[in-house]
Amino acid sequence: MSDCAGAEVFALQVLGQSMAPEFEEGEIIVIEPEGALRDGSFVLAQLDGEWIFRQLRREGERWALHALNPAFAAWPLPDLAAVRGVVIQKSRPGRRRASKSYL
Repeated sequence: MSDCAGAEVFALQVLGQSMAPEFEEGEIIVIEPEGALRDGSFVLAQLDGEWIFRQLRREGERWALHALNPAFAAWPLPDLAAVRGVVIQKSRPGRRRASKSYL
């Protein structure tokens, strides 16, 4: 991922079940590095050297990254600097009609 230019849109494959049922393992997500952040956005962040895909939520004056699957813990954010991009679309490989936009 570090080879992508800063503003270049890129795609990743969802691994694991932390974002189910909205995002299933094997689906492809498209990320806009300079996308607008807002409460409820699905984002890619880097925390402690680890990449994490979660939903951004505002909690009072603070932000946190939440998994949609309640079996996974939330990650509090000191600020939004860790967020590296916003999910703008998802699709299921091999199924043209199984795509969704998040703009």
